[in-house]
Amino acid sequence: MNQQAHQLSDAKILITTSHNCSEDAVRCAKELSSQFNIPYYNRRHVSERIKEGSVELFYVVDNNLNLSIHVANHKLFFHPGIAKIRMENYKRSGRDYLLEALKPSEDDVVYDGTFGLGMDAVFMAHFVKKVIGTEVSQHIFRVVSYGLKNYIAKDEWINQAIKKIELYNADMKEFAKIQPDKSFDIVYCDPMFENPVFESSALNPLRPLASYDTLDDETLKELIRIAKKRVVIKSLVKDKLLEKLSVKFDRTILSKKNGLIFACIDL
Repeated sequence: MNQQAHQLSDAKILITTSHNCSEDAVRCAKELSSQFNIPYYNRRHVSERIKEGSVELFYVVDNNLNLSIHVANHKLFFHPGIAKIRMENYKRSGRDYLLEALKPSEDDVVYDGTFGLGMDAVFMAHFVKKVIGTEVSQHIFRVVSYGLKNYIAKDEWINQAIKKIELYNADMKEFAKIQPDKSFDIVYCDPMFENPVFESSALNPLRPLASYDTLDDETLKELIRIAKKRVVIKSLVKDKLLEKLSVKFDRTILSKKNGLIFACIDL
């Protein structure tokens, strides 16, 4: 099932606060209104505008100064909770499919071309020197970059991992083209799935805003060019993405539980 990102009108986007907001939340929302170049509205007026159909997407600053996006009955925000669960599973089992694919070392610089909510990036950043990410969706970039700057986790390893991440609002294909040869030790790409696992509720809020551009041979050649050690592609077996690419993969790692496959090109 092919999906398209929801097309949003700039005229139907605004920022507000949660109900019963604090002065700090109002101040933060107004600052972001200026930064994002979108209008600020008092929360009590937002419901009216939604009913009128004059709002498609709105940002919300809550009393803890967390930023979220509300669109198509979904709420999207940055939270590295899945990275925490993943680390606990890794420590317990000694195994993680992504790490097996990446084979990271502490001096590696990794490029994550499809950053999304940063669920993979925060986890992998713990094991490497630096993660450079690109996210093409302006809305996802805004809420995630805000989260990376302001989120404070109880687990110190997450705070330290976040400090190693640099995120840019850019298209992977265009970004890769302008990078010098062998710019990164490892290049990682995780395109949105054509046939998503809808049970994965953590990713559902991402879908209305995400880019569904798939990976093609031309872009993959660029990713190979800018990598020193390896390129890793994550996909779903049922998407058949790997079958559409002409390159030969050196390794594939399959998770039978959820149908994920990591395809690796070792250089």
